[in-house]
Amino acid sequence: MEQQRSVFIPRKTLHCNGKLITIDKPFVMGIINVTKDSFFSGSRYRSSYSIAKRAQQILAEGGDIIDVGACSTRPGSKPVSENEEMKRLNKALTAIRKKFPDAIISVDTFRSSVAKRVVKDFNVDIINDISAGEIDSAMFKTVAELNVPYILMHMKGTPENMQQNPTYENVIRELVLFFNEKIEKLKQHNVKDIIIDPGFGFGKTIEHNYTILKNLETFRLLELPLLVGISRKSMIYKALGISPEKALNGTTILNTIALQKGASILRVHDVRPAVEAIKLMNIVNSQPEFQFI
Repeated sequence: MEQQRSVFIPRKTLHCNGKLITIDKPFVMGIINVTKDSFFSGSRYRSSYSIAKRAQQILAEGGDIIDVGACSTRPGSKPVSENEEMKRLNKALTAIRKKFPDAIISVDTFRSSVAKRVVKDFNVDIINDISAGEIDSAMFKTVAELNVPYILMHMKGTPENMQQNPTYENVIRELVLFFNEKIEKLKQHNVKDIIIDPGFGFGKTIEHNYTILKNLETFRLLELPLLVGISRKSMIYKALGISPEKALNGTTILNTIALQKGASILRVHDVRPAVEAIKLMNIVNSQPEFQFI
């Protein structure tokens, strides 16, 4: 008798500011970095005008979520002060909310105090924490109180030291165990909407990153939406011997592989190519499979 296989289906809904968002197709999250030193210069926006223009571009090209970060987390970086992070976010979120009051906005921060302020002052919809509560132990309690979706990312170490010889006995097993433990803690805090992010490039070698991508469907076991952020990262440009500025084609290829393996959200610098990849993937998936009789 053939053993019955279990099917693990990720949750497809998020509660954002009283709205029920259905992820019935993969979403695209467009990046706005309000920083001086993010690794890809094309993602840096400093003036209110350029920030609002970038937000407009993300939405016009079919982006579903705007992700705003004000503290660079590139390898080797040191965090800016909380005051500086909030100063940058105030400018960015004021500019975006003024022009696009109903846009779904995520803020990339590991500080619970910043999370609290941006949700209360700007109705930010999602908190995106690269540290999974490791840097700020109050983060889980805070997102529970704020009642917003939480992006739980894996990172080994801190941005300052994460790429100093990261090692794993079994990278997939360690990440699954990590997420299981964190998800259980979040559920104890009554956090209902959780998105997982394997953290490509955060405390991983190029080989680790490709092992994670190769086995990405394993994370479907967690039955939560899966975010993939590989846009223009070193796993692409170092592998190809190019610069981040020339890594769009590689990004699109790997994003397509991620979609095939169950990615729910693509976090990208280039929205239109990601939207097109999703559209074409959906066309392929809608076709009947030919079966030999």
